Amino acid sequence: MDDNTSATPVYLLSPEQIAGPYFRNPKLIRRNISEGADGIPLVLRLAIVDAMTGQPVPDALVDIWHCNARGAYSGWSKVNPDVEVDAGDIGSVPRTDDDTYLRGGQFTDKKGIARFTTICPGFYAGRALHIHVAVRITSGNNYLQERHVAWVGQLYFPEVAARSVLNAREYSGRAIPALSNDQDFFYQSMGGEASTLNVHTLARDSNEDGFFGQMTIGIDTFAVSSQIKPEDFDKYTV
Repeated sequence: MDDNTSATPVYLLSPEQIAGPYFRNPKLIRRNISEGADGIPLVLRLAIVDAMTGQPVPDALVDIWHCNARGAYSGWSKVNPDVEVDAGDIGSVPRTDDDTYLRGGQFTDKKGIARFTTICPGFYAGRALHIHVAVRITSGNNYLQERHVAWVGQLYFPEVAARSVLNAREYSGRAIPALSNDQDFFYQSMGGEASTLNVHTLARDSNEDGFFGQMTIGIDTFAVSSQIKPEDFDKYTV
């Protein structure tokens, strides 16, 4: 490309991944989703862009959810994370509680950016470290009733960052090892390489102060994801 060409950057559609069995609709609009959970701090910055135009997508509702340092999800806190379960459809694992830690949503700003404060996820049997994300396109004022899910995905950690997290006290002493990204079926089969966060430490000399992770997610705003259907919001609302 020569210097005189002024082309709009072209964004690729980010690969969708399964929602997994632990999706709920907590109706919690909050930046800090940790609820005091122990673990290494993580500041997350997600930029949502229209893959067709390269333009930011403002006022999208970005939901994230992930397990705690010991591998448990709120709502399923009594499920043993050291025993592999069917990681398939929403609702395939019965709920055990009404906890809401490590779940929440934020609206994107005018630049298409949503920010979260949380902890780095741990892992559960059969998976690498990951964070679930769903992007809803909103219209009108009743945002929390909006059910148009345009994109569902999972975010992964570079191996160096993942190993650093797993070596921390809150994450250690498990009966089973975490999988690496390359060992994770969903990472391998559903575009995990394109879903890996850009991660760096918040402090220059230490990982203990936590990590900053960022990613640009390209979506088709007119798409309707098959991973989370409108009726799922009714079935699985807290």
